[in-house]
Amino acid sequence: MIELYANAVVSGLLLGGFYAAVTLGIAIAFGMLDVVNIAHPAFVILGSYVAYICNARFGLDPILVGLLVLPLFYYLGQAIYQISYLSFERKGSDSLRGLAFFFGLLFVTEVLLILVFGVDYRYVEAWYIGPTLRLGPIDLPLRMLVPCVLSLVLFALLQLFLSRTFTGRAIAAVSQDPTALRLLAINPVRIKRIGFGLSIATAALAGAFLIIIQPVEPSVGREYIGRIFAICVLGGMGSLPGTLIGALLLGVVESLTTTYFGPSWSPAVGFGLLLATLAFRPAGLLGR
Repeated sequence: MIELYANAVVSGLLLGGFYAAVTLGIAIAFGMLDVVNIAHPAFVILGSYVAYICNARFGLDPILVGLLVLPLFYYLGQAIYQISYLSFERKGSDSLRGLAFFFGLLFVTEVLLILVFGVDYRYVEAWYIGPTLRLGPIDLPLRMLVPCVLSLVLFALLQLFLSRTFTGRAIAAVSQDPTALRLLAINPVRIKRIGFGLSIATAALAGAFLIIIQPVEPSVGREYIGRIFAICVLGGMGSLPGTLIGALLLGVVESLTTTYFGPSWSPAVGFGLLLATLAFRPAGLLGR
């Protein structure tokens, strides 16, 4: 019984590390930039398919592919934000129109992937996908451990960037007081464009992690829409440490629920945890 519990907790922490990587872009876009990018999971899946193509055709490691395409997705994110800004934000249009834009982007991306790749599941090959590291009674599947460790490294690097650099602090502050940024001769639109580019770049890397953990097909990203926004709110809007804690907590709760009650209960318990947090601490775990 103790071994079962310990393995469930460790499995939940590894799962939470992956959830953190997927949620990181939303924590930046939604929590810091006030951009409700509902299409975020589409870019995660797009990153998965880029990793799949390069792995299947050229034998490249999926994580290496995720790192190599970071600049490409960064500039893609900048372009998408510029389109959104010119079409909606600059004109002061209803925010629901911007939300509809990202919904449309989500479904257009999914349909294009279906047209090109079909609905078959795709997977990658790498040396760390099959083996399991055993520490006494604890099993550590490398396909979960490697993405989790890299997710923690990614969080640490971004936290340093956001807290120690001028541009990073501007990204964290742009949605709170854009007027103050203008007084410092900083263009808030440029800062939001940089921040949104970072959010899409991290989504692509999370996509490389996803296809390591499980096979993917174009619509699998829908499974994560609710989770990533729940983790973002649970951890506290705009708080990367809070997002990480919320992701790990949700991963452990889901893993324990799956182990003892079955997988069908895990989403309900996870969102129940979110509702309890909002009831007793509306700002989230580490929210301002």
